[in-house]
Amino acid sequence: MRPRISYLQPPPDLQAAEHAAASFLTALGVDLSREATAETPRRMARAFAEMLEVPGFDMTTFPNEQGYDELVVVEAIPLRSLCEHHMLPFTGTAHIGYLPTDRILGLSKFARLVAFFASRPQTQERMTKQIADELRQRLEPQGVGVVIVAEHACMSQRGARAHGARTVTSALYGALRDNPPLRAEFLALTRNAREKS
Repeated sequence: MRPRISYLQPPPDLQAAEHAAASFLTALGVDLSREATAETPRRMARAFAEMLEVPGFDMTTFPNEQGYDELVVVEAIPLRSLCEHHMLPFTGTAHIGYLPTDRILGLSKFARLVAFFASRPQTQERMTKQIADELRQRLEPQGVGVVIVAEHACMSQRGARAHGARTVTSALYGALRDNPPLRAEFLALTRNAREKS
């Protein structure tokens, strides 16, 4: 099975974005007359357009022919997103686990799913739940869990300037929420991955 996962978004108006970036930077006192900064509005518009492009993909699943019923955990999937409150980046890792039933997910699709939800203005809390909800809906597993650990520039580079502070969010469903030993196993596995990073 290969259902297409996509996000309908209008194409970016790069010319309008460039003009808006120039006005924004000028309003903040950035001198755009210098050779080094003359092209900054164009670069800025293209950079944000690239960061906000949501990549579609095929959510490829396969029959669970061997009846595998133990945890599948994919650790340390890198992610980058933009905080919707400040439009500053946050970066980190996602750790995803599930207990299969009839179908298993192609392993590369975990990274694609993370990129799909991260490539838009976002909150870490919402993204964590979106990833778990999508897996729960598509796979109908016995349980699913997502843990995301990220550092937010809006916290480390401005305001509190808490360099190195990391935010941890989780979403657990089914057996990974309701079965204490399975919950502990999943959280222990992801904790080990978090401590290595």
